Amino acid sequence: MISFSMSDDQKMLHDLAHEFAENEIFPVSAEYDQRNEFAWPVIKKAHEVGLMNLNIPEEYGGPGLTALDELIITEELTWGCAGIGASIGINALAAWPILIGGNAGQKKEWLGRLIDGQLASYCVTEPAAGSDVAHIRTTARRVGDKYVLNGTKTFISNATVANFFVVFAQTDPHLRHKGLSCFIVERDQPGVSTSRHFDKLGQRASDTAEVILEDVEVRLDHMVGHEGDGFKIAMGVFDHSRPTVGISAVGVARRALELAVGYAKERHTFGHAIIQHQGVGYMLADAAMEVEAARLLCWQAAWRVDNHMRNTSQAAFAKAFAADMCMRVTTNAVQVFGGYGYMKEYPVEKLMRDAKVYQIYEGTSQIQRNIIMRELAHPRK
Repeated sequence: MISFSMSDDQKMLHDLAHEFAENEIFPVSAEYDQRNEFAWPVIKKAHEVGLMNLNIPEEYGGPGLTALDELIITEELTWGCAGIGASIGINALAAWPILIGGNAGQKKEWLGRLIDGQLASYCVTEPAAGSDVAHIRTTARRVGDKYVLNGTKTFISNATVANFFVVFAQTDPHLRHKGLSCFIVERDQPGVSTSRHFDKLGQRASDTAEVILEDVEVRLDHMVGHEGDGFKIAMGVFDHSRPTVGISAVGVARRALELAVGYAKERHTFGHAIIQHQGVGYMLADAAMEVEAARLLCWQAAWRVDNHMRNTSQAAFAKAFAADMCMRVTTNAVQVFGGYGYMKEYPVEKLMRDAKVYQIYEGTSQIQRNIIMRELAHPRK
């Protein structure tokens, strides 16, 4: 049976998230964006009301929500602010490698820390290796009963505020992707440091910085899975995380569409509200269609996760379409506002800046198309 309606529980989650976004996030979003500052008070409130760590199972203290549940909540949070919404959601991203490859003891320890209020970061991207995960240069060298990690990770969300990091490093660089492994690194380990918070174009309320590892000693039981499992874990994370990134873009685009429609009803030219002029009305009609289509693609990708079905193609569909759609919709929202849209006093300027990175992180829109091409050429069940 196929249904596009939310259950009563999902409606409750939707309403909780929307009210939080409307009352706690949106009123302060412009302020944190202007200051390029992490929204600590909002993040703490989100944890208190249960809007963080959504994918952590009940047996480890979490809400144990489905992937689709997580998408319903995430859309509302990013409707409030993309940067603050991202900050709230990073714990779930960092939890995925532990959920996928971790043993029972690791899940109890590290997922429990997230439930207790700690923050974590997911560390894959490097200065010379973003989409090309197989060419990660950070190394993890086995020395007796520990590993020694060296390397630099960049564009890491929540880097300067995280209590621990989930780090991907090469245990055997000669094997490329087969030599990639995954480690949990605590922030207070000697040799761990972070750069200054980056000054970004958009999503400025999210914390982004470099993580530097210099002869960092990591215990054997801090490896997630086994040597060489890192690439498989990272690809599994992408199948879970890309629909979430896609729905985040939907939240931003929906906000832009609502604002543009409201303005187009009030603004009059040539004796009519501008929404009645086809040049404007058609842009808004296209935006409405694309927002709905993107949401359904994201929901489908999440539904396949919840039903234990492979979703590599569907996750790429959702992420690429939603990211590109969000850029178009927010840019057109600025166009509808005209000169006012270009001013910081009006919110669509921020939404357009926030939109761009959706086409870049978690695999660029071009990388998503590479994945789709590969899946078309060599389909797998």
